[in-house]
Amino acid sequence: MKKIPCWLGLLAVLGMSAAQAANQEIRALFQPDPSMPWKNTFINKTPNSGYCASHPDQCSANNMFSIQVPIRFSSVTPILQFSSIRVKAPANWRRLTVTNPQTQETKTVEVRITGLGSTYSLSRSVMDLTGESNPLEGHRKLWTNNSWVYAPAPCLYSGVGYLTPTTYQFFWKTPQEAECMKFAAFTIPGIQFEYLDIAYELRTPDPLEMSSGLYTGSLTYSIGHGGDFSMGTSLVVDDYSLTLDFVLDVQHTLKVDLPPGGNRIALEPEGGWQPWLNTRRIPERLFRDQTFHITASSRFKMFLECGGGTVTDCFLFNEGNTTTARLLISVSLPAGLSDTSGRPVKRQRLRPLESNAVIFQPGMYVDRQQGTLHFDVDKDAIKNMLTLDRGNKYSQTVVVIFDSEI
Repeated sequence: MKKIPCWLGLLAVLGMSAAQAANQEIRALFQPDPSMPWKNTFINKTPNSGYCASHPDQCSANNMFSIQVPIRFSSVTPILQFSSIRVKAPANWRRLTVTNPQTQETKTVEVRITGLGSTYSLSRSVMDLTGESNPLEGHRKLWTNNSWVYAPAPCLYSGVGYLTPTTYQFFWKTPQEAECMKFAAFTIPGIQFEYLDIAYELRTPDPLEMSSGLYTGSLTYSIGHGGDFSMGTSLVVDDYSLTLDFVLDVQHTLKVDLPPGGNRIALEPEGGWQPWLNTRRIPERLFRDQTFHITASSRFKMFLECGGGTVTDCFLFNEGNTTTARLLISVSLPAGLSDTSGRPVKRQRLRPLESNAVIFQPGMYVDRQQGTLHFDVDKDAIKNMLTLDRGNKYSQTVVVIFDSEI
């Protein structure tokens, strides 16, 4: 029996290059949890930076994560009175393909940007620019539509606004892919947005439908005027693209346990051998149902290896090797495991050779649930076994393969 542990993760890496591009790692993990077998989702393991690091409750309530990337927007000429800074983020869902290079399997990941923030720095204090005596009023009066804690439509307020005489930290939620505009009430000689705080949401594939291995893929956003991330025409950016690099690491669990002695199968009539000994009436069945416990979070296949048989059947052989009896083997699996059509698995026939393997799939993580292997002598062979070659012992070695490598 093959046993493969199983957990899944998404990766991505932060770095700057001379080509004026930024990369950011996004990492997520799938690991079967016996306490929550129904939870077939990834857990984002990318460390939060920026907004969600400071406001974890807000983000966890909205299934949101954030990263801070060192991308700066700077003015090269003064921001004139009544001119605008136009903030735009790629709030619509974007799709990317991740590929397992070993199996060539592909899956789709979806990402959308749900929030954007930064800290702006002024070349002069807001008191100098506005004539106000304290920084709070200065930042309010610097813009016609209040300070940057108040997000203009369609962006939404998030409650973040921290300030000094020359800086203001903000964060806005971005439910739509549209410009959110702030208008200067005074001419601003110089302004710089020091970094980008980006909140994002993921849609990840069902890990139970993925084979073990690494899946990689990337999604690149353009930055600057007319790009996916923009601050309008008044500011220039020091990086023209941001690439999210994903690596999905899938490691599934498949484990099968037999009870002590469960590897020795004694085939008997229903009710034992005493009725046959008393009446010599040919029994309807010679069989044994052997239970086992299975833990599985991935697809797997089953097939047989027989010491003797054909490509479709295993056979029992008598001691003299003169008579055979066809042995029928089938499996019933616990709830949560189904065939490829989604049907429950009840007495599914198993056959020799990997080419005859039957594939099963989990609808949820199954943790040490009971299944049954059914061993039956072909009904047509029972009479011959008990009358033509009476007294001989029939035996065979059969290996039942549970294989997660599909």
